[in-house]
Amino acid sequence: MSEAASRGHVVINTEECKGCGLCIEACPPKVLYLSKKFNTHGYHNSAYKGEGCTGCGVCFYACPEPGAITVFKRWDLMTDIRMCPHCREKHKVYSKSTNPDELICTQCLKPINEG
Repeated sequence: MSEAASRGHVVINTEECKGCGLCIEACPPKVLYLSKKFNTHGYHNSAYKGEGCTGCGVCFYACPEPGAITVFKRWDLMTDIRMCPHCREKHKVYSKSTNPDELICTQCLKPINEG
């Protein structure tokens, strides 16, 4: 299954993740793993394999850390791609219903200011 064919997509905020592994154990398609890298707090954070996510959100609900996991349920339908000044790469973007004019990078979850 290619990334484009994955129904969902998971973004792990490495600085919020404490590496408890609850999301890894809860993930039905088993697409999460414990990274070998350390975050700035000294934890091995969870990471996404990059494909195979169904968008079920079980990992999100299993995680005890607010803001550590973001699940995009219909990744396959997101088509808007922009250059992110934070990542310095092109990524898919989305807007929140509270501010539809502000685009958010799906990789770093930071706003992209255009204009």
